[in-house]
Amino acid sequence: MPADARSANRVTNYNKFWEQKSANDNETHRANRLDQYTEVVNGYYDGATELYEYGWAESFHFCRFYKGEGFLQALARHEHYLASMMHLKPGMRVLDVGCGVGGPAREISRFSDATIVGLNNNDFQIGRANNKTRKAGLSDKVSFVKGDFMKLSEQFGENSFDAVYAIEATCHAPNFEGIYGEIFKVLKPGGVFGVYEWCMTDEWDPTNPEHKRIAHGIEVGDGIPEMRNLTAARNALKTVGFELEHEEDLADRGDVVPWYYPLEGDIWKAQTVWDMFTCWRTSKMGIFCTQNAIWALEKIGFVPKGTHSVGESLIVAADALVAGGKTKLFTPMALWIARKPAN
Repeated sequence: MPADARSANRVTNYNKFWEQKSANDNETHRANRLDQYTEVVNGYYDGATELYEYGWAESFHFCRFYKGEGFLQALARHEHYLASMMHLKPGMRVLDVGCGVGGPAREISRFSDATIVGLNNNDFQIGRANNKTRKAGLSDKVSFVKGDFMKLSEQFGENSFDAVYAIEATCHAPNFEGIYGEIFKVLKPGGVFGVYEWCMTDEWDPTNPEHKRIAHGIEVGDGIPEMRNLTAARNALKTVGFELEHEEDLADRGDVVPWYYPLEGDIWKAQTVWDMFTCWRTSKMGIFCTQNAIWALEKIGFVPKGTHSVGESLIVAADALVAGGKTKLFTPMALWIARKPAN
């Protein structure tokens, strides 16, 4: 099957996994998503990547904001903070798990002068990552490979990297123990793992209908098989053998400018004139214009069939993410710095 036809088929299949217009979800649906997580995630990113780039540039993650700080500046600072906390240095070989189109890998390589290997299971994103890296003149420091992050040790071998990081990517894994265990294996003894994790907070109650609605909205809109809480992530890191050196929830710093403000669609909350367009894109008018344009492009075959439906999923996600942020039931930036014991 040609790549573009395969991509369109995966986008269509992704949309079938979800009951997008309701919060109805059951154990059978969840088990199906967990069992077929690779197709779920690939289908999502085949349809969502260009939408992400349109709304979020090259770094598909959230971040903190200071008053008056530009959107792109805040994204870069968030990546620098992770690299700094991990003490990344020149000469280190570093794995980026779930690298997207390589925005963080390029920025972190510039910041630390480390050599970054980005891992992604999505052909479309790898192609865009390679093109962007070549244009940036960083191909000697940043490279990308296709692979399943649940099989890292098979692909790279054990004790292969000085450091590993993941930015809002490992939430796509079917379970935390499996992905963290694979990261543990490919790290050299004494190596460091840094992660910004998507989690429900410990105030989240899965039996509460409103809490469940928020979590399911995030799952539907962001291609996540199952949302889990902070305790689950923390315990999984310890279970596989990591020693925790630092833990904090950057979404709970009491910031005047909340991390979710670009999703609210209020241009008056933009921190710079340039960023007003970012906010406009998530406004009702911006969504209306974008979705109608995507519908037209899909009809003429310019984007994969089903992309419009993925766009609808992103709207569901934005509403759920903002609700989760306002109620402090969800965080996209639970930070852990963990180390593989030297012995």
